[in-house]
Amino acid sequence: MNIRQIPRISLRDFDTRRCQIGKELIEAAENVGFFILVDQQRPSKQEIEEMFALSTKYFALPDQIKARYPFIREQNSGWEKNAQIRPSTGVADPKESLQLQYFRRNKYWPNDLSDIPQFHQMCLQFMESSQDLSMKILSFFAVALGFPPSFFSEAHDLSFEDCLSTMRLLRYHDVTGKVSEMPEWRAGAHTDFDVLTLLFQETGGDGLEVCPGREAHTSFALGDKWTAVPARTGEITVNIGDMLMAWSDDRFKSLYHRVKAPGPNGNLKARNSIAYFNQPRPQVRIEGPTGKYGALTASQYISSAMERYYRPTKGPE
Repeated sequence: MNIRQIPRISLRDFDTRRCQIGKELIEAAENVGFFILVDQQRPSKQEIEEMFALSTKYFALPDQIKARYPFIREQNSGWEKNAQIRPSTGVADPKESLQLQYFRRNKYWPNDLSDIPQFHQMCLQFMESSQDLSMKILSFFAVALGFPPSFFSEAHDLSFEDCLSTMRLLRYHDVTGKVSEMPEWRAGAHTDFDVLTLLFQETGGDGLEVCPGREAHTSFALGDKWTAVPARTGEITVNIGDMLMAWSDDRFKSLYHRVKAPGPNGNLKARNSIAYFNQPRPQVRIEGPTGKYGALTASQYISSAMERYYRPTKGPE
């Protein structure tokens, strides 16, 4: 394990410290690709704790209830279990997840959770808080690239019914007494295809590791020196996605990351996390300031990325 510093950036007194915060964010994006946000106003630690409690209630439901809204790949929405196969491992990640997109809530979100009546309201509020924070971060990156401050906000506007930003509730299985049956990884090495990911982790749910080594968003470069990113409730781990790496002409780095399985002496209980993926509207044009790569729409970019990295997988029977 290689010990590398993952920048920690305080958002305290955001309005009066904008210049300093922006400088730290840009340096982290250029030189590391991962950073940890602390002292943010929203989502607050209390909001994050409440979302984890809600997520735990949801995943505790019987599978037959969750399966009423199965994962639909074309809509990037719904529940799946033991179905996502990483090309880096060739086996399914031992987890279940629920994908939620803001404008699909009336059709593709679970609508009959009588045991969790506040599900929709809390998820919507958390997505809105995550969206607001994401756009604050992206405004600094927009200016650094020579775009207007609102450039990424317009590309990710949740008021449009084709905005693809997604919240994903994740629960990696409890492996108490089953370590010998576990794959080596809870999530195999991969990069994110989106623009920016906000990851919320629970204290005790360690396992996330990151690795440098990519100089182009089309590269499969993968080193062998990994750095652990500790899990602490209330902090937000942020990483650059492939789409932003392309949009910045490879200036901002999208890194491989994985989730290592716990050893016999590790925390064998279920591991919870929540990810908010900032993904622009399908017809938004992806082209960097220097024109290093040919322009693609966001939809075309995701399709090409999927072709490069993933093979079709079959869901659970």
